[in-house]
Amino acid sequence: MNRCINSRLSKLMGERRSKISEVSRKTGISRTTLTKLYYGDGEAVSYGVLEKLCNYFGCGVGDILEMVGESSASH
Repeated sequence: MNRCINSRLSKLMGERRSKISEVSRKTGISRTTLTKLYYGDGEAVSYGVLEKLCNYFGCGVGDILEMVGESSASH
């Protein structure tokens, strides 16, 4: 099975009762970028965006993005 990266931003924002407009205003990240990440529609996220989100939420990258699926490599 292939592994893929999923956005956890919607869950994180829901837990903290944050709105896209508020996060955009306080981080300087465009609403378009946040909306794509929120709905998991984006294909790429810059380190700068991840850094701003981590700083804003006081979390790590793993709280925003997660690897899902099983690896074909044995551990």
